[in-house]
Amino acid sequence: MRLFDSTNIPLLGKALDVYALRQKVIASNLANITTHGYKSQNVSFEEHLASASQDSAVKGATTNDKHIKVGGATAMVDVQPQVHDTARNNPPKYNEMSSGFNDVDIDMEMAELAKNQIRFKFGSRLLGDTFKGIQKAIRGTL
Repeated sequence: MRLFDSTNIPLLGKALDVYALRQKVIASNLANITTHGYKSQNVSFEEHLASASQDSAVKGATTNDKHIKVGGATAMVDVQPQVHDTARNNPPKYNEMSSGFNDVDIDMEMAELAKNQIRFKFGSRLLGDTFKGIQKAIRGTL
């Protein structure tokens, strides 16, 4: 067992990785807003994470990496983000020709960009606070 596995550090780190990936995807969508035929993309992660956390299957403990995992449940830190075309999910008010050239909707992308920035800032603050707590525990201060 590694030192930080019992904390929320691995999950927060994964969340920051997902937010960084989402930032790249949104930037790519905005950069290609006038590219004819470009298909906008988005990142799905939260729904995969929610389904992994709701799995109520029996979980077995493994003491070696070569052991077979018991149960169908996925560890939350093992959930991977997926980049796919926006058209695949057909979100509400999806328009195939939003910009006149392709399906990139600048209003939707800017809203997603703002939400992603807030999430990243919150996640990094939580991660920093977690490390401050560990540092206080090591020093023995309150």
